[in-house]
Amino acid sequence: MQIKRFYLIGKVLLQHGLDELIPARFKPWYVRFARRCIFWLPNKHKSESEGRRLRLALETLGPVYIKFGQMLSTRRDLLTNDIATELSMLQDNVPPFDPEKAQEMIKRSLGIQDLSVLFSDFTTKPLASASIAQVHSATLKSDNKQVVIKVLRPNIRQTIEADVELITSLARVLQKWLPDGKRLRPVEVVEEYKRTILDELDLLREAANGIQIKRNFQDSDSLYVPHFYSDHCRKDVIVMERIFGIPVSDVVALRAQNTNMKLLAERGVEVFFTQVFRDSFFHADMHPGNIFVSREHPENPRYIGIDYGIVGTLNKEDKRYLAENFIAFFNRDYRKVAELHADSGWVPADTNIADFEMAIRTVCEPIFQKPLEDISFGNVLLQLFNTARRFNMVVQPQLVLLQKTLLYVEGLGRLLYPQLDLWQTAKPFLENWMKEQVGPKAMLKKVYENLPFWSEKLPEMPDLLYDAMKQIKRSPIEQQRLHEIQIEAIKSTQKARFYSHLAAAFSVVTVLMYLFEKPAWWSVSLGFISVFCWLMSWRKLS
Repeated sequence: MQIKRFYLIGKVLLQHGLDELIPARFKPWYVRFARRCIFWLPNKHKSESEGRRLRLALETLGPVYIKFGQMLSTRRDLLTNDIATELSMLQDNVPPFDPEKAQEMIKRSLGIQDLSVLFSDFTTKPLASASIAQVHSATLKSDNKQVVIKVLRPNIRQTIEADVELITSLARVLQKWLPDGKRLRPVEVVEEYKRTILDELDLLREAANGIQIKRNFQDSDSLYVPHFYSDHCRKDVIVMERIFGIPVSDVVALRAQNTNMKLLAERGVEVFFTQVFRDSFFHADMHPGNIFVSREHPENPRYIGIDYGIVGTLNKEDKRYLAENFIAFFNRDYRKVAELHADSGWVPADTNIADFEMAIRTVCEPIFQKPLEDISFGNVLLQLFNTARRFNMVVQPQLVLLQKTLLYVEGLGRLLYPQLDLWQTAKPFLENWMKEQVGPKAMLKKVYENLPFWSEKLPEMPDLLYDAMKQIKRSPIEQQRLHEIQIEAIKSTQKARFYSHLAAAFSVVTVLMYLFEKPAWWSVSLGFISVFCWLMSWRKLS
């Protein structure tokens, strides 16, 4: 199965001419020879642009590769305009599957004979189509509310599992044979990605995630989450409120309604850090196809988020280390950053902190006090990867999803307001969060959380206190008694050892007397003494 899939991937790449995107300096003669003699499949899309060929290839390969294209589409600073524009079509404009199949799946999942039982004005043509599912619009009969129905693509799980299985096999090979294999932990990274993308195939989980985030941002001016009709949600079909916002990538439309672009970009950063550090539950698929802007109050813009199939979580330890790293980074305290990496185990404990500090300073200092448009993040990322390799920094699989989301957010900020000062926007939020975690409010909050437990145990406190004091009073006596017992045990052991030595000696002498034919009463007498010594030794040990 893996070999077949690997052949198919290679065939698609060659037939779309993606090998031609590799610069000539990276293709030695033997690679060119193999391309012509072994991998001879011709490019069937020579007339198409590079971006279109790449998009078509990713669409052909399936959702795992489409997700990769979606992530790349947010980083126009790293791509040519042609490639970035074509890849942006992967966000919600993937070729749809047969609408008839979609209707059959909806009816089967909801247990109805006809869509008219629950819906009116069902639109056969998909409203949007993505890598995992497609969306149809309709109107609920019960309350006449406009909704969208999201339905999974047929047989999508098999395709994803086959691709992930292949990637896992490649990751094992890389981890075994690459010099940096153990440090990069590719197998664990792929396993984390596998768990994430398979979770996205459970639309009930997506509905639950959306409800959770909606509750976290209740009455928020920054983010609106559509309502999920949980009674009509199943593993492969969900029904949710239809929204009518402007796609966040449509900058022309946003400017036409006089949207406050600076505030919009700042709120994007605010929403991200709020989800990560306040809630520890963040939308991890924030590509432009899943983010809209409300048409209401353009002077006070509000995001609308959809597609909560992929969410990330952080434990308290990672969250704390991340926040401290960010704050130290914003304060340019590179020594603190280096020490935190060592304390958290992200770099070996024997790392030279001074050298590590200087390496981080060399990479990060040039990007401060610059707006996003003046920062070459491609160059920065390359330098950071080289620094990580130099100091044997271990990849943290649980943070890969967060890093991907951060790339999405930074790409959105660059798209909306290139002059955004990312550092000044994020720093106050993180500082306030840290104060809330370690300040008086945090202490009072913990006390309040433990009050029910304390109130339950309070009636028992006098008895517990009396018993504790009694135990403390008896403690010296008990210690003295235990000490005496230990001394007696030592004495008994010493006596047992003494008697055992005597018994062994008399036993040897008894045997010698018998061998040298001495009078019998000598042997018998010494034998009795030996037996007596053995008995005394056993008694002292028992």
